[in-house]
This record gives sequence, structure tokens and C-alpha cells, in this order.
Amino acid sequence: MPKLSVIVPFYNVQQYAPDMLRSLRVNARRDFEFVLVDDKSKDETPAILERAAEELSDVAQVRLIRHEENGGLATARNTGLDAATGEYLTFLDGDDWIAPGYLSDLVSAIEDLGCDFIRTDHVQTTARARSVHRHPLGRRDEVLDPRDAILPAHRSTSVDYAYAWAGAYHRRLLDKGLLHFTHGLRTAEDRPWIWKLHREAESFAVVSLLGVFYRRGVASSLTQIGDVRQLDFIRAFDQVIEETAADRDADRLLPKAMRTYCAIIAHHLSEIEKFEPEVAKQLRIRSAAAIKRMPQDQLGDVLDTMDLRRASKLRRLRRRATTAKAAA
Repeated sequence: MPKLSVIVPFYNVQQYAPDMLRSLRVNARRDFEFVLVDDKSKDETPAILERAAEELSDVAQVRLIRHEENGGLATARNTGLDAATGEYLTFLDGDDWIAPGYLSDLVSAIEDLGCDFIRTDHVQTTARARSVHRHPLGRRDEVLDPRDAILPAHRSTSVDYAYAWAGAYHRRLLDKGLLHFTHGLRTAEDRPWIWKLHREAESFAVVSLLGVFYRRGVASSLTQIGDVRQLDFIRAFDQVIEETAADRDADRLLPKAMRTYCAIIAHHLSEIEKFEPEVAKQLRIRSAAAIKRMPQDQLGDVLDTMDLRRASKLRRLRRRATTAKAAA
């Protein structure tokens, strides 16, 4: 069994894939497995992966998998999970890269702590600019209960730091069904995933390890494209709300889930001009419906905890949904 499986989906990233593949090579070990998933790329990415898989096989175990249809990041990661055989698992994205020695440090950290999963900091890159982004939890190198790291509701916590690639995960989580993503989600796929992980895993830790360089501003990234796929955040957060409402600690945890959902809705509405006109219309309609679906007795309390600008925007949306329902 490999010590570590590294799952890396690629889609139309011919400009950036060589950086990721070179960084995998300088991190390679014979007991590492690189699972490269081409999600039906339309550019030169498949040819780049073909050559890289052959070269990497000299220094690590390599699996190259090709999708017959484009399924999105969540589905590509699931394909990688189904193929991975390592004792530990981690994720990377095809347009990012990692520092030399990072993967070995990651394995050493999770082995030393003996927990279900660990979370790391990362470096955000935009063009030539670099900025360090820390995990919200201040306690480091200490094994904790993941459920305890969901709250408080009014502060940024572990479930708000949803990046799947910022950490490593023991195989027992895969065996328990906690590592797969919701099939077909095109954006916000990490959100139901991180909430499920923190509700159902038994132990985790945050380590002060920097090594992932997360590239922002990539033209092909969904965060830069205002089409209908962006609206999958509604499906993702509906799942978070539904699953959290069924949790044994729903009374404590649901306000946090609702507050985060409301904040994301307000964020998208504040950037509505980036969306295509029909998508912008759907954003308003679906966001209003999402607000209406939330437990109304708790929604007022949640909005009271938010800043005036966002709360006002969401209250207007709430009134619009109520008026539309009454008119119907």
C-alpha cells in the first residue's frame, strides 16, 4: 500500500499543468501514488499528462485516468478517490503547485499526530503577488474534536476554511464514506464536504505547514466565470442546511450553517454584475427561494448578527420571496 495518494484533477489547464507536474516530481517518493485525472480537457492538457505520467513513473507510482465526459471538480475528485490505494490521501488542483518536500512533511505531520485528518495553511498567489492564508484555528499541533471547531457562529471557523487540498486524510475516513464529494457539483463542492467531515470524523489537528501555492485569477476557473454553474453554491448549501438540521446538535450548529449561507448569498448578490443577465435573474430568484426554505424562526436571529449592509440586502430578498408567495 502506498503511504500517500495525491489526487489531482486537471481540466483545460495546459498553461499551468507543467508547474503542478514539476512540483509533484520534486516531491516524489517510491511510496507515493499520484492519481492524475483528466476531466475531458479540450486543450493540450491530455498530451501533457501523458508525457508527465511516463516521466513520473520513474520516481513514484502513477495512475492516469481519463474521463469520457466532463464531470466537474467534485466528480473528478471522486474518480481519484475510487482509484487511490494509499494509507493517507490528499488533494491538489491542476492549476496550483506545491513546494519541494511538502508532501513528505504532510505525511510526517499526520503520522506524528495520529488523527483522522490534518489541516494546513497555504499561500495564495495572484500574478506575482504572494500572501499567506492561515487556517482560522489558532491552536496548532494539538489533536481536537472536529465537531468542536465548527463554532462559534459569528466568527470564521474550520468549516469556513473549506479547501480540500489544505490537508491530509487517513484512509479510514474514506472507508467510512466521509471523503467523497457530492456528485456533479460545479462550485462550492468543498462546503458540504468540510461540514460532513467536521460533524462525523473523530479527530483532527491544524499544523503550521506551508506548501500549497493556490493560484487565483485563473481565467478558466469558475470563480472567474459568471455562468449558471456558479449557482451550484445554492445546491451545496442546501445540502449543508439539510444535513445539519438532522444532526444531534442541530440547535447549536444550524445558526452557523445558516449564517454562512446568508453571507455567501449576499456576496454573490453584491457581485451580480459579473453574471450573464439570465443567470443574474436566476440568482435573485433562487436566492430568494433559498432564504424562504431556511427555518424562519431562526433566520431573523441570524440576520440580526450580520452587518447592516448584508442584513438589509437579505431582508429585502426575504420580503420579496414572501410577497411573491402571497401573490401566487
